[in-house]
Amino acid sequence: MSRIRLFAAIAAIVAGAAMTVAVAATTASAAACAPAWSSSAVYTAGGTAAHNGRNWSAQWWTQNETPGSAAVWADQGACGGTNAPGGCDYPNWVAGQFYAAGNIVRYTDGKFYIAEHDNPGYDPVISTWYWDPYTGCGTTNPPNPGGFVVTEAQFNQMFPSRNAFYTYRGLTDALSAYPGFARTGSDTVKKQEAAAFLANVNHETGGLVHIVEQNQANYPHYCDTSQPYGCPAGQAAYYGRGPIQLSWNFNYKAAGDALGLPLLTNPWLVQNDAAVAWKTGLWYWNTQRGPGTMTPHDAMVNGRGFGETIRSINGALECNGRNPAQVQSRVNAYQRFTGILGVTPGNNLSC
Repeated sequence: MSRIRLFAAIAAIVAGAAMTVAVAATTASAAACAPAWSSSAVYTAGGTAAHNGRNWSAQWWTQNETPGSAAVWADQGACGGTNAPGGCDYPNWVAGQFYAAGNIVRYTDGKFYIAEHDNPGYDPVISTWYWDPYTGCGTTNPPNPGGFVVTEAQFNQMFPSRNAFYTYRGLTDALSAYPGFARTGSDTVKKQEAAAFLANVNHETGGLVHIVEQNQANYPHYCDTSQPYGCPAGQAAYYGRGPIQLSWNFNYKAAGDALGLPLLTNPWLVQNDAAVAWKTGLWYWNTQRGPGTMTPHDAMVNGRGFGETIRSINGALECNGRNPAQVQSRVNAYQRFTGILGVTPGNNLSC
């Protein structure tokens, strides 16, 4: 054996031994997990949280960054114990990575899924033939995250036939973008606003069934070329997506700027990420008045009634007798949802 090959062999043996020692040391010294990270919490410098089987320390004030995704979080190493999600340490799901039947992953909604069939990295909440929920790990989802006035059971009751894409966790994760939503005013007003938002969402998506606009003939029409930034994702890329069916390049630009997301160049984020989709809906609800005179949020918290939210979303096509059947569809959903939440619908239901 040559001297070079001999040295290489010795180095490999030493490196292997060192790796074995390092792994053993990490396993032996794994710390207890800090309280699980919450997307609705704000952490200041020194604050700790557990996420994906590791402890993390905030280096400064956090603004909803997921541990491991931003420099604000410093990795403190692996952890174990009762605060880890169900005691499980399965890897995060990765799109496009091959999974064999029986593989278990942790999805972005904090839940675990097991591969029912071999697949090339299909989305667990969309490709339900390939994936099944895995209950052996429990869940990191609190029963009512962030004090949201709609519980997961009520959400499921409202949308019994919803597309699996529209997760409850996606909605609650999005709430931090607009903390005043369904948290302003009395308990009755909070529930009325949540019901109003979800009723309009119900109408726009056919009961949270449709993720994208169904009439593809409209797709090329949503590019306003007079805007200085144009349509960098393509002329037909800005069709309706998400719970409020966000459309037009200028709306993707404005929503992306407000949310800190590259929606102008990557509008497909809205149809691929449940939290992003919900955030765009909340962006419109809380900041845009559309053809109305106020935002839907302001309409509900200032006592203007559900009818005013319809005017702000699609009043030019539905209100003032233009399409009473569409208006009534929204009102019916609102009355049903307020009934589920146990509050009166209030006045001024129609527009």
